[in-house]
Amino acid sequence: MTFRDDALAGQHIVISGGCGALGLSIVRKLIEHGANVTVNDVLDPITAAARLSDMPTDHFFYAQADLTQADEVAHMISEARGRFGPVHTALCHVGMVIPALLLDYKPADWDQVMTVNVKTAFLLGQAAARAMIEDAVQGQLIFTTSWVAETPWPEIGPYNTSKAAMNQLMRSFARELAGQGVRANAIAPGIVAAGMAQNQWDTDPSYRARAQKAIPLGHMQSLDSVANAFMFMCSPASSYMTGSVLTVDGGCSLYPMD
Repeated sequence: MTFRDDALAGQHIVISGGCGALGLSIVRKLIEHGANVTVNDVLDPITAAARLSDMPTDHFFYAQADLTQADEVAHMISEARGRFGPVHTALCHVGMVIPALLLDYKPADWDQVMTVNVKTAFLLGQAAARAMIEDAVQGQLIFTTSWVAETPWPEIGPYNTSKAAMNQLMRSFARELAGQGVRANAIAPGIVAAGMAQNQWDTDPSYRARAQKAIPLGHMQSLDSVANAFMFMCSPASSYMTGSVLTVDGGCSLYPMD
């Protein structure tokens, strides 16, 4: 057992993009250790309920909302507070990638990646921090960024850029909110064994060869290792951290690929 079962007892955590493969792993880990979790996604409630079916219903609340819209973000935070009380931690987790070479990239795709990855992080961070200050909570914003913010991966230039922007957004929140008792940090995973990366690993030999070369530890990152990083950051063990990027990437960011 890595963490005590009650490590997050009494905490209310909000997560955006919580119904994806990585999001679900994080939600499960947080609930297993005592947290109440407001899970946000754009999925309809029936689809979301199916994905969350193995979670204890008294410890999570699903809030459908499009977090690219400020009014929906505000409504979601209001719903969350109504269900579980003051928000202690907000995980700005939702993200997307559209792969293509920069010279071929469509401006509309660039706008979509920036909106989903950066704008939602800003809007959720802003609304959650306002609620924390109003409720006199010594809270935290946590942003899911990536090792590619520092070491760009080819063919996903806008995604690389969005994650670098999120790191600086996090640091700006940390700088501005420290005096009001609200911290901000980021977690930067590596090449995770889920979603598009897993599919490419399984089906594209050239991608797999490139990815294996990029991971000094030699294997894709497990969902559980990412969830453990979130557990640590949400726990009191991280209470003196603000403005930090916790990189958990198997060594991917140690050096650029040749």
